[in-house]
Amino acid sequence: MINGPSPTGAPPLELIPLGGLGEFGMNMMVVACGGTAIVIDAGVMFPEPDLLGVDLIIPDLRQLQQYRVQALVLTHGHEDHIGAVAHVLPYVDGPVYGTPLTLALIEPKLAERGEDAKTRLRAVAPRDRVEVGAFTVEFLRVTHSMP
Repeated sequence: MINGPSPTGAPPLELIPLGGLGEFGMNMMVVACGGTAIVIDAGVMFPEPDLLGVDLIIPDLRQLQQYRVQALVLTHGHEDHIGAVAHVLPYVDGPVYGTPLTLALIEPKLAERGEDAKTRLRAVAPRDRVEVGAFTVEFLRVTHSMP
């Protein structure tokens, strides 16, 4: 984070990785600026076989309490990017954006926890743009095993 005022007077941009850096899994990043915060991905990590009784590992979500998270943006449907969605949703005041396939993959996770969040799910296509507070999020097609 930049200390002091920016040269343009704009509020600072905060990037807070909650997981996924230097490890495989738990991909989750908070991006905040000027009172707006979005979360990019909500992933899990699968434990090593010697961690008996542990099914999933998720990032410490207490960090989200200090932000008014206005949207959850999902990049794709792999578990290391969507596996913790049901745990993150209580911290999100706004919609969940993702491809139709990604959203279809999280619906059973929400139903399993008794949540009907379909009204919050927003399908996006490549080149779509959405405005979320201080951010404009543009969705791009990438070369990956899942759209």
